[in-house]
Amino acid sequence: MVSTPPLEPQPQYATHDVTNQAPPLTPYDASEDAALIEGLRREGAGWAEADVRRLGLLAGGAEAQEWGEQANRHEPELRTHDRWGNRVDEVEFHPSWHRLMRVAVAEGLAGSPWADARPGAHVARTAGGLVWNHSEAGHGCPTSMTYAAVPALRREPELAKLYEPLLTSREYEPGLRVPTEKRGLLAGMGMTEKQGGSDVRTNTTVAAPTAEPGVYTLRGHKWFTSAPMCDVFLVLAQAPDGLSCFLVPRVLPDGTRNTFRIQRLKDKLGNRSNASSEPEFDGTVAWLVGPEGQGVKTIIEMVNCTRLDCVMASATLMRRTLVEAGHHARHRSAFGARLADQPLMRNVLADLALESEAATTLTLRLAGAADRAVRGDEGERAFRRIATAVGKYWVTKRGPAFTAEALECLGGNGYVEDSGMPRHYREAPLLSVWEGSGNVNALDVLRALTRDGRTAEALFAELALARGADARLDAAIVRLKDGLAAASETGARRLVEAMALALQASLLVRHAPPAVADAFCATRLGGDWGHSFGTLPDSADLEGILGRALGYGSGSAAG
Repeated sequence: MVSTPPLEPQPQYATHDVTNQAPPLTPYDASEDAALIEGLRREGAGWAEADVRRLGLLAGGAEAQEWGEQANRHEPELRTHDRWGNRVDEVEFHPSWHRLMRVAVAEGLAGSPWADARPGAHVARTAGGLVWNHSEAGHGCPTSMTYAAVPALRREPELAKLYEPLLTSREYEPGLRVPTEKRGLLAGMGMTEKQGGSDVRTNTTVAAPTAEPGVYTLRGHKWFTSAPMCDVFLVLAQAPDGLSCFLVPRVLPDGTRNTFRIQRLKDKLGNRSNASSEPEFDGTVAWLVGPEGQGVKTIIEMVNCTRLDCVMASATLMRRTLVEAGHHARHRSAFGARLADQPLMRNVLADLALESEAATTLTLRLAGAADRAVRGDEGERAFRRIATAVGKYWVTKRGPAFTAEALECLGGNGYVEDSGMPRHYREAPLLSVWEGSGNVNALDVLRALTRDGRTAEALFAELALARGADARLDAAIVRLKDGLAAASETGARRLVEAMALALQASLLVRHAPPAVADAFCATRLGGDWGHSFGTLPDSADLEGILGRALGYGSGSAAG
């Protein structure tokens, strides 16, 4: 046998020493946002500040961030049958999904504001979503639909009396059981069908009356029905007198499963933690909500609520990715200086900060309008009608470009899944598609203007509150009035964009620091801007903008 000489010790090379990498952002405070806290107070929900701040710390904590990552890595799975061959049509979620949902419901992010008599309850909920959704975006879908279902269900008082106390509960109780035997319920919505999409009047699902008044059976196939494990759904179907709204429970009062055959789950670009399904109705028992033939009129209040949540979710993604980009720039060096100290990177971050603050401020203004509208303020109701559609169009349109730019601030680090930025980027386009694409919302603004003159009056009354404060804004309002007089379908997007920018500018002129308001008006209204983020003029007060948004003080940006 030949002996083998002992191995010589090998020199140690520092090939894997990690330097010049940003430390983990987590834990951080998702509520540490001046625009958010100021808007919360201004819109009448200052009483909720302590809860919002507590929720912000929880959202940015290591545990909640891990829940969000796990819920997206372990996607929901469809089980059509049990082991014995019985049809069950259930979707299984990772435990982290349920943890996220439990917090969201307990913190009042589902239907609870409808049971809260305090002025500002709906604002408090929106502010809670602006911080809690830093943890994960997908589970905001069932909480949003549950929130939105309540005002639509109130069109049928007997059904509302039965279900509203459970939809407004702060108890999360997953699993399919008789709804009235649970401590809390979640609601979903089934409007679109494959042949028509947003054109719901072309729906082919048929509702046949039964011998029992108000009870029907449905037959048809829905195309996008998210969160199929909700307890009840509001759906549209063709009744004898036209398109109507119905309540469909997953489990009937006698304990049997209602027919809700899930054909498949959608393989989506983003929003992977949330299940979106195609259910088939075949003899499915449903209860009429509102009069026959008034399905759109009945369910439109639900759409208004979920559109507000689309604006909120987009604003949340903006803030979340801005915080990530700012954190990276604070700790990463290149070409002899930290990124946060380099003028061009500061321009990019400041430009993103302007967009984020404008989105957050508008979101909270819309929430304030919603809160005051449900309490009987007709002026706010008219403002909400047009401004929510305007905000839905514009803020959600800005989301994808914003998240792409924030991702780029991290360079190649932002392009890998471990950073979390790709998940945010994939999520962003959803908010523009959900509850009506850009064209649908732009045309909805035109309809609101032509059908109810009070909506234009309410919008210009809001803009007039900033009259004389900035010449660029005053000029933009004049242009907007001229554009309104010549409004057409072809130019609807251009008109709605002008409305959105004027509205955001008016809010910032009134409520934001001069550095923010001046730069926004100079660029978005005055034309002193390029075609991408990071093209603010040399006159912009980058120090003031970044100090407010990210705490970058003068001379210590990366401190």
